[in-house]
Amino acid sequence: MLLQVLGTAAGGGLPQWNCACPGCTGARAHPERRRRHASLAVRVADGRWYVVNATPDIGEQIEATPELHPGPGARQTPLAGVVLTDAELDHTLGIARLREAHEGVDVLATPPVLDAVREGLRLDAVLGPYTPVRWRELSGGVGSPLDGRSSGAAGVSVSAVPLAAKKPRYAANHEDSSDSWSIALRLHEPATGRTLLYAPALAVWSDAFDEAARDADCVFVDGTFWDDEEPLRSGFSTRTATGMGHLPVNGPGGTARRLARLPGRCLYTHLNNTNPLGNPHAEQHKLLAEWGIEVAAERMVIEL
Repeated sequence: MLLQVLGTAAGGGLPQWNCACPGCTGARAHPERRRRHASLAVRVADGRWYVVNATPDIGEQIEATPELHPGPGARQTPLAGVVLTDAELDHTLGIARLREAHEGVDVLATPPVLDAVREGLRLDAVLGPYTPVRWRELSGGVGSPLDGRSSGAAGVSVSAVPLAAKKPRYAANHEDSSDSWSIALRLHEPATGRTLLYAPALAVWSDAFDEAARDADCVFVDGTFWDDEEPLRSGFSTRTATGMGHLPVNGPGGTARRLARLPGRCLYTHLNNTNPLGNPHAEQHKLLAEWGIEVAAERMVIEL
């Protein structure tokens, strides 16, 4: 399984267009610190890729990744589709940018997320006149093959680990209150037996998530905030990190010490612009290194 990190930032990116916090100011002064919205590309077969979450940066992310460039045909693209971990705007707005897809595009998500994106954002009606969108339901248990052209005997399969009933604001009145609104993705390659777990938003470390994390060869976890008080200390929110639906990296209830006990490779993604980890020289990186944990870098490649 080949993975391409397309982005590692939380909503707004780094820098965020309307923010002058130290993290954003530092990223403007030092362009190498810039981070695009969190996303991942997964190769499911030769010349066939899926992206995890379609961010507002998806066009730039594709251009920055030669493996995702079109060809050899004039309108031939290796991008087969999108898998969503939730219905948040920073993970779904990029779907509209795929309207030029000549042969259409697959979008896989849990039932409430599909409903929110199709009906709440009206992407089904909006994109229909431009390109065929194949909306596919994602569930837990036995994974579904990502490559729709395969029998499932090879390639990569994907399944959902439900995490929380965290709805986006535009879907606050949606009647579904299940924990399938925010999920971790479990991607498994039968040919190698290797497994990836991707959870850019993590509100609770459930027993099901713990089991999936212990079984994974590589785990990407929500690194939005360094500690629980960061949003309050930064002055942009009246809620803590956990109150906003994100377990912090460090401190009581933090995820770092849990990750340090896992057998697989562990990386943080989805960093908020206020997180000191956005600065590669911050002391917090040394602490994570002592625990054997990494911060995912833009454009990094991982082969499992």
